[in-house]
Amino acid sequence: MYPKKPPTLFPLLLASMTVVLSLVAGPVGAEEKKYITVVSWGGSYARSSVKAYHDRFVEETGIQIKLDEYNGGLAQVRAQVESGNVTWDVIDMVDGDTLLGCDEGLLETVDYGNLPPAPDGTPASEDFIAGYDMECGIENTLAGTVYAYNETIFPGRKPATMADFFDLETFPGRRGMRRVPNVNLEFALVADGVPTDRIYDVLSTPEGIDRAFRKLDTIKSEVIWWEAGAQPPQLLADGEVVMSTAYNGRIFNAWALEKQPLTIVWDGQVQYRGYKVIVAGTPRLELARQFVAFATSTQSMANLTRYISYGPLRHSSLALVDKHLETGIDMEPHLPNAPQNITNAVYRDPEWWADNQDEMNERFAAWLTK
Repeated sequence: MYPKKPPTLFPLLLASMTVVLSLVAGPVGAEEKKYITVVSWGGSYARSSVKAYHDRFVEETGIQIKLDEYNGGLAQVRAQVESGNVTWDVIDMVDGDTLLGCDEGLLETVDYGNLPPAPDGTPASEDFIAGYDMECGIENTLAGTVYAYNETIFPGRKPATMADFFDLETFPGRRGMRRVPNVNLEFALVADGVPTDRIYDVLSTPEGIDRAFRKLDTIKSEVIWWEAGAQPPQLLADGEVVMSTAYNGRIFNAWALEKQPLTIVWDGQVQYRGYKVIVAGTPRLELARQFVAFATSTQSMANLTRYISYGPLRHSSLALVDKHLETGIDMEPHLPNAPQNITNAVYRDPEWWADNQDEMNERFAAWLTK
């Protein structure tokens, strides 16, 4: 048992402890600088987001942003939430992961009533394009996975349909595809003649899944697999592939800013939605909500289209789409939801992927090794 200190020493001990704590904590009354960690895809999209609304948010609120990047999925989010050590606050997340993350309790629920209205006073709940709302995320961008080709490689007839991507006889050469089943299964069925509005009906049968993999078999020997969004434009520019699947925004930037001779084929594009989500259990919840409201405002969504060709998901933002800030290019024709680009689009079904993701990943991994 430790001996008791004489009562006369207590004031001195208390004073010395105060000095030590003040050295550790800083001057009395000093406030810790407010910040949030925002996690995004990196590359063109992250740079565009910083210019479109990150910088304005910091300037107007004084809340600092630590920007991190990831390549999708829920593994890192799950690890943080389950350990109780949440370091990420707001994430750019695709529709399927948003749905699954919400079901697993990894994401905070959202309230459209807390979002700013449109400039004309229309409530946010009525201003967002119908059919995209989720319980745990606010939709902000519509992107398209497309395929693109290098114009210099095809001086004559050029690819124009999804079937052409799978036609090695008419258009010989290597193809680039992302090393995941997502989108590749949809592309395969479109190329095999399945109407875009029946893709998930077909994929919901064992025969339909077999059909998709058989179609992928026809080009498997000529595929170079990519994993990061920056790879397809580089593969095309270097001539390592003659066509590649890609995110439409990446191809637009390579064409508009780097003057690469790349052309997008919109036929059969798979559209997916990007959401702003908040990680469950973040100690900076109110700051995160403040950022999400700012990032999904009419002006912020419209501003993004001035830097990258992803479509906004508020009606009031679509009305403000203008020209690319650096080049003066009219942006409307380059958006995934432009009328001329959606004539044969696949609208990605996040519920189907949430239900079948693990099974498809296992089958795809096994298929790759054959």
